[in-house]
Amino acid sequence: MSDFNDGFWNIYITVLTLVSVFGCGVLLWVQSKGKVTVTRDADGKVQTTGHSWDEGLSELNNPMPRWWMWLFYITIVFSLAYLYLYPGLGTFEGKLGWQSTGQYQKEMAKADTEYGPLFNKYMQQDMKMVAADPQARVIGERLFMTYCAQCHGSDAGGSKGFPNLADKDWLYGGTPEAIKASILDGRRGHMPPMGAALGTEKDIENVANYVRSLSGMTTDPVKSVLGRPKYMAACASCHSGTGTGNQALGAPNLSDKIWLHGGSANTVMETIRKGRTSTMPAFRDFLGEAKVHVLGAYVWGLSADKAELTADPVKVAQQK
Repeated sequence: MSDFNDGFWNIYITVLTLVSVFGCGVLLWVQSKGKVTVTRDADGKVQTTGHSWDEGLSELNNPMPRWWMWLFYITIVFSLAYLYLYPGLGTFEGKLGWQSTGQYQKEMAKADTEYGPLFNKYMQQDMKMVAADPQARVIGERLFMTYCAQCHGSDAGGSKGFPNLADKDWLYGGTPEAIKASILDGRRGHMPPMGAALGTEKDIENVANYVRSLSGMTTDPVKSVLGRPKYMAACASCHSGTGTGNQALGAPNLSDKIWLHGGSANTVMETIRKGRTSTMPAFRDFLGEAKVHVLGAYVWGLSADKAELTADPVKVAQQK
């Protein structure tokens, strides 16, 4: 894309735009200079051009209405005035200096001035106390629907490759503080490809059978037994010997029947063979810690016990 940042493209776009606008004006002027002779029949009715459609729909031989042509002229003048005032001619910023990013920043600054004290108030509170506050939950839900629902779904149920945030299964921990850290700084989960390390395709199949057996799924018992030694040698360091995972590493629990990318035999084998990489973007710079504090409290509340969300906020703070 750096090839499009030199001066040539600035001139090219500017010239092309202006030639297009003036070309429309010239074409309109040329067409308006032509004389159209209106021919009428013996009854005084305007004759047609000879073009007819749909059993009787005919094109009359009338000139273009003058008001319609002047409307085109006004459109051309408007476009030139717009290009003078606003960006549209290459790198020319326009006389008014307007930018969409500048407007966005002004709107965000206005919103921060108006709602900043409210977010700062919640920032001083424990996250469980914030999650128990009805007003804070409404704000958190709106933040979630705006910035999180595209990946995790409007019901936070997730989808293939995107975790379910409404259950109690967490890759990096489900405490309010861990959730806030995930939103602030993001996460990058990486399962390395283990196909070469395990050996043959048969070994991969055996390990996949053992992995699926950890959560009680129906597998080939012989293959599961054969896969256990390979699992212990190549996988247990991250997922533990019993397959319960490691939240410090973001290694999933393989014994709870919850699968991020799918739990079929073929999918598990593909995961082992090729590995997986998942990225959760960081929102620290974009939203700021105060908003993430409220958002994290809302996300935590999605899987929290109902008693914790209906508790008296004052008592929650005192228990803390």
